[in-house]
Amino acid sequence: MDLKLWQKLSSEPAGNFRIFSIRSDRVVSPRTQQAHDVYVIDCANWVNVIAVTPDRHLVMIEQYRHGSTTIELEIPGGMIDPTDPSPEAAGIRELREETGYEGENPRLIGQVFPNPAIMSNLCSTVTVENCRLLHPVQFDHGEDLVTRLVPVADLPQLVATGKIRHSLVVVGLYYFDLWQRGNG
Repeated sequence: MDLKLWQKLSSEPAGNFRIFSIRSDRVVSPRTQQAHDVYVIDCANWVNVIAVTPDRHLVMIEQYRHGSTTIELEIPGGMIDPTDPSPEAAGIRELREETGYEGENPRLIGQVFPNPAIMSNLCSTVTVENCRLLHPVQFDHGEDLVTRLVPVADLPQLVATGKIRHSLVVVGLYYFDLWQRGNG
């Protein structure tokens, strides 16, 4: 059996919450021909940055996360602004703002849908090489971050032991591993 796209009959806003909005779509199942109401979270596309220093450390951040009420070890990243010409440009901007680091050869190494069941956006992973601390940080009003340099060799153990738990960070690290092996 081949799956078919669901037909959208209508769409209307259901809420706007500064960094995302919710819409209600009326759709028809191609299998049953029944109409259903579904809800979709629309937000900007995101970027995560794998920033590698010349001595093979990853530039990482620790920050408090309101959803989990925990402090998480993550890679820098954030929303792709409408003025960013590409995920690579957004990654360079986010890296500089959050950590003060800058590097060379930004490359897009992967993209995922964060949660395609209910979200419409993409998360891109960008790698940046030869990163060095060159600028002061420029945190957004809601950011409190600490920069950590983590040896690349320690990453598998940090994921395996639950020291890195953010799903999109784990995906970004997987793309980085594939890229290093020549599969990206």
